[in-house]
Amino acid sequence: MAASLRNRVADLTIEADAQQVRKASTWLAHCGAELGVPDDALNRLDLCLNEALANILSHGGPAALASPIHILLEVQPGDETETREAAVTVSDAGRAFDTTGVSAKARPGTLAEAEPGGLGLLMLRSFADRLGYRYGDGRNHLSFSVRWPQAV
Repeated sequence: MAASLRNRVADLTIEADAQQVRKASTWLAHCGAELGVPDDALNRLDLCLNEALANILSHGGPAALASPIHILLEVQPGDETETREAAVTVSDAGRAFDTTGVSAKARPGTLAEAEPGGLGLLMLRSFADRLGYRYGDGRNHLSFSVRWPQAV
């Protein structure tokens, strides 16, 4: 784990294992607070991070489970008049999957119409202010960010 207040960046590498998800959440909370991200924004980032990691573990395939997952947190400092932003990028070696190009599953109208699963993309889109994806060097790079007004 590395964090730098000057560069406003922190990074973490974890194994592709369900027990490591808690480690990633703890890391995000600690580094995010150290870098000045407010609690509400950190909670939204954490929900997105947990969903992204769950998707890697469930749907990434054997390559995803055999390779480490890299997580990068970047915080834009801004000034007194600007909106601030924190972005997380999750990089994994699983099957290529562009979350930004897939239609989210529609919300069911009734409980009888509800089916388990499939709401991860809806969650990501609901909690993140921005989503991005690229595939390079044999890895998925999913990024999501949240914004908040600079304190007055």
